[in-house]
Amino acid sequence: MKRRAGEREKELKKKKLLEELGENRLPYLTPADADFHQLWKTKYSKLIFRKSDMVPEELHQMVQESFLTLREHNCFFQDLVRIKGKDFLTPVSRILIGNPGCTYKYLNTRLFTVPWPTEGYNIKYCNPQIHDACKALMRLNDYLHIEAVKALQAQNLFETKEIKDTTVIDREQSFATSLTEQGSVSKVQSGVCVPEDDRSLKNRTSYNLTLLNYMDPLQMLYLKQEPYFGMGNMAVSWHHDENLVERSVVAVYSYSCEDSAIEESNEQELKGRDPAVWHVGLKVAWDIETPGLAIPLHQGDIYLMLDDLNMTHQHCVLAGLSPRFSSTHRVADSSRGTLEYILGQCELALQNLQTDSDSMALSLKSLEAAVVKQVEEIHNEVEFEWLRQFWFQGKRYLTCTDWWLKPMAKLEEFWRKMEIMTSLVLSEVRKEQQIEEQRNETISCFLLLLKERQKLRKEWTARCQSDAAESLPEEQKPECHPFWTDNDESLHNPFPFWMSWKTASNECPVFAKPGCFRSMRTKVNFFQGRDHSCKRTVISNQKNHTVCK
Repeated sequence: MKRRAGEREKELKKKKLLEELGENRLPYLTPADADFHQLWKTKYSKLIFRKSDMVPEELHQMVQESFLTLREHNCFFQDLVRIKGKDFLTPVSRILIGNPGCTYKYLNTRLFTVPWPTEGYNIKYCNPQIHDACKALMRLNDYLHIEAVKALQAQNLFETKEIKDTTVIDREQSFATSLTEQGSVSKVQSGVCVPEDDRSLKNRTSYNLTLLNYMDPLQMLYLKQEPYFGMGNMAVSWHHDENLVERSVVAVYSYSCEDSAIEESNEQELKGRDPAVWHVGLKVAWDIETPGLAIPLHQGDIYLMLDDLNMTHQHCVLAGLSPRFSSTHRVADSSRGTLEYILGQCELALQNLQTDSDSMALSLKSLEAAVVKQVEEIHNEVEFEWLRQFWFQGKRYLTCTDWWLKPMAKLEEFWRKMEIMTSLVLSEVRKEQQIEEQRNETISCFLLLLKERQKLRKEWTARCQSDAAESLPEEQKPECHPFWTDNDESLHNPFPFWMSWKTASNECPVFAKPGCFRSMRTKVNFFQGRDHSCKRTVISNQKNHTVCK
């Protein structure tokens, strides 16, 4: 709900801004403009730029070869993202590389890292060249971490000096007054900037992944036009980067495959930015007073977005004519986005499941509403934030590695147990010996989560069968997974007593109340995790998957 409210708020802001502009366009500056550097210094000072000649040549060579290797092995994919309830293929192709088990979510799509070589992890790559490419990007990651720390330290020194200078000026201006007001000098002196500690610097610059982007503009049938400034074709629209540690630094390495066939225009004759050259565009968020910036990007250029720049400003990528790669290094928020986290959540949920030592029958330890609610929330999270997100992207990750198959099989095993736990809750609440007040409280919180599950299963099934999904190559087509089949004997049917709604209503009158389950009679299959309408059946074991040697 919060996510949708945020999307609506952004749309309203965008609509208001465009209405204020009408047919006009906001001004923007490029390096050819006289006031460019002054504007950068005053309004965009937290954007740090490093020209390619400041980066070691050996690193350039390794990184640029890794881009070409990954493209050669078809490791870049267009994402099928969800915007305002509709699926769209991104014009940019991407791959996420980073720490094992990390993920990154943007536009309602969770990407899973192709792990870079990490000590203590057994990572099998489908090709030695892919291993070398991931290793090179890890080297770049280490280099950018050091550069980001230096940039933050320089920023802190500048701000400290600025505050001290302001303090001196304020003290001189108020000196006469301070002679008659005891304690005023000490108050002025208290405004000293405290240096940032090493731990904070590390937390904001320890990149755990990089999102690689690739696009060839000449292969695109259509690109959006930049709407506020008239900057031309956009590869990536105006946005804030999502799901990052607060005030963390974003570092970007840019590599456009320039050649002699595409020459830069004569800057003296050109008004605005050169459309043949890639640029990064920046603007103050939802502001029509401050001019924007368009900064050209060439082979091997690097830029850093420091501190809160990503929150107070928006950026876009303006397409040139040549193909371009970029490696965007981020400190992704790992509070809910790692394999370790979701496995921990599943284990927490399964603490409420017990097995009888004699009969091996399964039962629940507690039917308290809070416990049931927590389990069912985790049930939804593992299904819709992990399993369905992963399989919606088809078999794309197998192009590089099979590392995620075992974790996904483990998560599915946990999911199936949680399906049984849902069944056990419903079995228990229909028993006569249950206290009615407790039963009603359990069902009250439980029903909302079941409705949400039904709604999301229906939505994901529709997404798997959309025209956009059907247009993808076979190995990239979404898979409707997980679900139960009639022939699945690995576990009992999770909802055996729901097969007859009349019986369910008679045995548990609570189900027959208006507004409860009656409205869902025709949708039992979604509650059961069944999806007979799905065209592509996914086998839960790994027999049908190509495993890297």
